[in-house]
Amino acid sequence: MTSAAEQEAVPDHAPERAGPPVWPGAPTPLGARCRVGPDGVAGTNFALWAGGAEAVELCLFDPDGTELRLPLTELTHEIWHGFVPGIGAGQRYGYRVHGRWDPWTGARWNPAKLLLDPYARAVDGDFGDSGLPPEVYGHVRDWPQQHVADTVRDERDSAPYVPKGVVVQDDDDWSDDRRPKTPWQDSVIYELHVKGFTRLHPDIPEHLRGTYAGLAHPAAVEHLVRLGVTAVELLPVHQFAHEDHLLRRGLRNHWGYNSIGYFAPHAGYSSSGTTGQQVGEFKRMVRALHAAGIEVILDVVYNHTAEAGELGPTLSLKGIDNRGYYRLQSDARRYADYTGCGNTLHVVQPQVLRLITDSLRYWVTEMGVDGFRFDLAAALARSMHDVDMLSPFLAVIAQDPVLRRVKLIAEPWDVGNGGYQVGAFPPLWTEWNDRYRDAVRDFWRGALPDVRDLGYRLSGSSDLYAWGGRRPYASVNFVTAHDGFTLRDLVTYERKHNEANGEGNRDGTHDNRSWNCGVEGETDDPGINALRLRQQRNLLTTLLLSTGVPMLVAGDEMGRTQGGNNNAYCQDNAIGWLDWTLPDAPGRAQLLALTRRLLALRHDHPVLRRRAFFSGRPQGADGLRDLAWFTAEGAEMTEPDWYAPTATLGLYLSGRDIPGRDERGEQITDDSFLAVLHAGSRPLDFRLPGPPWAETYELVVDTGRDDQSAPPGTEHPGGGTITVAARSVVLLRVRA
Repeated sequence: MTSAAEQEAVPDHAPERAGPPVWPGAPTPLGARCRVGPDGVAGTNFALWAGGAEAVELCLFDPDGTELRLPLTELTHEIWHGFVPGIGAGQRYGYRVHGRWDPWTGARWNPAKLLLDPYARAVDGDFGDSGLPPEVYGHVRDWPQQHVADTVRDERDSAPYVPKGVVVQDDDDWSDDRRPKTPWQDSVIYELHVKGFTRLHPDIPEHLRGTYAGLAHPAAVEHLVRLGVTAVELLPVHQFAHEDHLLRRGLRNHWGYNSIGYFAPHAGYSSSGTTGQQVGEFKRMVRALHAAGIEVILDVVYNHTAEAGELGPTLSLKGIDNRGYYRLQSDARRYADYTGCGNTLHVVQPQVLRLITDSLRYWVTEMGVDGFRFDLAAALARSMHDVDMLSPFLAVIAQDPVLRRVKLIAEPWDVGNGGYQVGAFPPLWTEWNDRYRDAVRDFWRGALPDVRDLGYRLSGSSDLYAWGGRRPYASVNFVTAHDGFTLRDLVTYERKHNEANGEGNRDGTHDNRSWNCGVEGETDDPGINALRLRQQRNLLTTLLLSTGVPMLVAGDEMGRTQGGNNNAYCQDNAIGWLDWTLPDAPGRAQLLALTRRLLALRHDHPVLRRRAFFSGRPQGADGLRDLAWFTAEGAEMTEPDWYAPTATLGLYLSGRDIPGRDERGEQITDDSFLAVLHAGSRPLDFRLPGPPWAETYELVVDTGRDDQSAPPGTEHPGGGTITVAARSVVLLRVRA
């Protein structure tokens, strides 16, 4: 236990003044809800789960920062609650939770620390720009004996230094909203950052750039519509905090993977205010995207919080019930860390599972979103220690009448033992397929020993997902993501260049699977720049012709660069923002035009977005299969061909009798296509398969051409030979 001398400090008591009465209220719903109480009196009901607490104080704040503390005396099923008449929307509040201070057993209650309501629907305030003050830590951070620093309770008041929750009154029933409801097989995901996407957009008014309203602006929506994507996947928009080590280096957390409020849209992205206005602004953004036929998917971080490990700040859950919310080691002073961020939420605990599912349902039913991408989803699927696909979290999602109907995307790994789970998530779930990313990158940089793995990835990864009734769209295919090189940097750098992060270039992965085309970094060499543009076209074309759900990263279609930074999580500046002048540079407009054309082609042809796996079996008397593979000699590949070193692969997709029926119940049919991927350094003569595969082919895409504004449109006879440029893709349509 901590000695009296160690804990000696002068408490900072709030000024005493008369406050409103606190009526019993109700234990549900959790959070702060405006309602009409007894005798028709309007007010707000406050409810907080704090299982092991000895007492809870509700703290109300005036605009000038004056604090009023109201004890909550009602306790029902570990929920402290009370109704305060006269309190309405816009009221700022927090909690002080009393209990034992005994870090050796995981008990870290400290009423000197103002705590954010985990269910707060809006958050007002920030931590400043020069680092987290010592007052926001539950322990004495500046104790001279560092080895006992986290065991000494800090008695200084944190209220002046931490954000506050805001009471929100919102009765929107979404009656005027029309959700797009795009089927999975038709989906194209566009990963973007709310601020980074619009911060430099010249056609968006300055005061709206970098905000929810900026993303809802017609100029932003028009780009998405013209591009042809069906969903935006927003990097985290839950309220998040900036890490102390970043603030002290003059940086900020840009990506937002440091959540502290799972119900509150991040206030920093609001143009209209932070005392509840951010909620309405977020909803208007969703409506604008829905009106354009675009779904909204949130990247959510329920695996850890911004409170980090035992040396981290006390902002919310740590001070409410540390043992009830976080996974602790056998030495309960320490945290179990499956996330690499210092802590891991203990999802097996009922109250934690309730927090997460209540949050998810809230964003679907009241904020209008259409799905979620779960960061480090394997950490959520752990039962006691091991990843368990029958875990409480996955079981609850599977039976929930709201959540089982939205799009669910897993990042199927975490950093703990046994955390890599690609292909293992159950039906209902799709997954980020990093094996697709690695195979495609390796092929185009000339590092694949053969094309066996590439064949699986191009055709939907049946080796990973053809079980349990899963479909090809269980694979979210991507070549780049927010984490790692941009597409342009992937062909410009072989080494990471993260010096601007201030960590000695130690952060970020070393395994980039990139190729700089002969020179590290930007160059004036026209030959190398032409090759880099062609490689970008190759990677984009491969992605958008592959079976599965493609995911693009904002700016890749225009050649965005981060200067070789493969971990730009702290670059809230030009490194992390999209440069909208890129299409003016040579070759960038053609890259954008090709991306639009490929997405239109995918939209028009169901053979490119199949809802069932290929069988590889003959479909008729002529022996044509729904999927066939060809060598450069125009012969079907045999088993030895799959094991032989090669830089060329021909892929024939048959549009005959595609599985599924249209809205009238008729069998779906389509054109057939032949794609030739050639990663060799020299041009190649490729013999086109003749009858019965095709009498004539029409050239639709040729990435070897610099001009991508229109399809080539040339025709070639089946059985004839075409010349495929070095390192290029050609796509041919079978002419009837």
